Amino acid sequence: MSSPGNPPVRNNTQRVSDTGERALIERIRRRVPPAPPGLLVGIGDDAAVAAPDRGALQVLTTDALVEGIHFDRRFSTPADIGYKALAVNVSDVASMGGAPRFALLSLMLPIQTTLGEVDGLLDGLLDLAAETRVSLVGGNITRSPGPLVVDVTVVGSVKPRKVLTRGGAHAGDALYVTGQIGAAAAGLAWLRREAGEPDEAHRADTILPRPDEPGLAECVARYCRPQPRARIGALLGRTRTASACMDLSDGLADAVMQLSCASKTGAAIDPALLPLHPAARAWFTASGDDAIAASVAGGDDYELLFAVPPRAKGRLRGVLREARGVPITRIGELTDDRTIGLLSGSRLEPLPPGFVHF
Repeated sequence: MSSPGNPPVRNNTQRVSDTGERALIERIRRRVPPAPPGLLVGIGDDAAVAAPDRGALQVLTTDALVEGIHFDRRFSTPADIGYKALAVNVSDVASMGGAPRFALLSLMLPIQTTLGEVDGLLDGLLDLAAETRVSLVGGNITRSPGPLVVDVTVVGSVKPRKVLTRGGAHAGDALYVTGQIGAAAAGLAWLRREAGEPDEAHRADTILPRPDEPGLAECVARYCRPQPRARIGALLGRTRTASACMDLSDGLADAVMQLSCASKTGAAIDPALLPLHPAARAWFTASGDDAIAASVAGGDDYELLFAVPPRAKGRLRGVLREARGVPITRIGELTDDRTIGLLSGSRLEPLPPGFVHF
């Protein structure tokens, strides 16, 4: 991996506890590319100082990935974890119609964490930062008595009247989803089956091999390194194509429920239209599960669900032309009777629940 900053001399085994906090911060600082014009003070001070884009609003979001809850080091490399920690935040900014600009990284490190693992986290995070034009401008490092925690905050930018929320849609608006669904859930299911029960002695240098079958390998990749739809989210906001939007962090079913409730509408989803990932469909079917229910309920897809009013169909055609090959599929519409579900003939069947933390 060639970082745009100055890569440190790699030491894969030395512990961060033997390195010292200041030396570790300096090691990270040397990895970070030169500051963009809008950043006035970056890494090294008590806080970063940035100038907002002229005439724009700020979009702020934060997400923490906790070992054992959001990732398992039997499945994911440190680079995967760093990549995903930024991706989930970029996805949130995209769902608001904004463009990500700056990121803060806080690391809560167990005492046995090595410099090689920290370097790997930075590898993945800076890879995605370069792809999405995000600048790492600061953060925090502390010792954790328990699991590894990677906490990222992202600040984005969006013009007034271009902000997308969950609550702006109306009955009659069509519902669309980007990409395909179910891949991440199928990938995680395969990983858990292959890995078996967790081993407390496991170290991050023994990652579970990926499946030989290309479709399943893609599902695993979608779980380990989700692709945030940053470009499409910004397009939806900038062109005012969408009336409401939400990302699929906790599954399509959860997103439909939340968007509909926030917009005070119902929703009718046509299961025949759902863009299930082919390998995910095959995996769930072979496992004896309902492929549609499992794909709709499964989280970690980080696609976008959005509503489009009838008057914006022409704008949607423009977004489709600019989507760079990412599928965008109509899956149903919002209704005025506050009932939410999957169409089954003339009836609506309840949606399966999405992921919840508590």
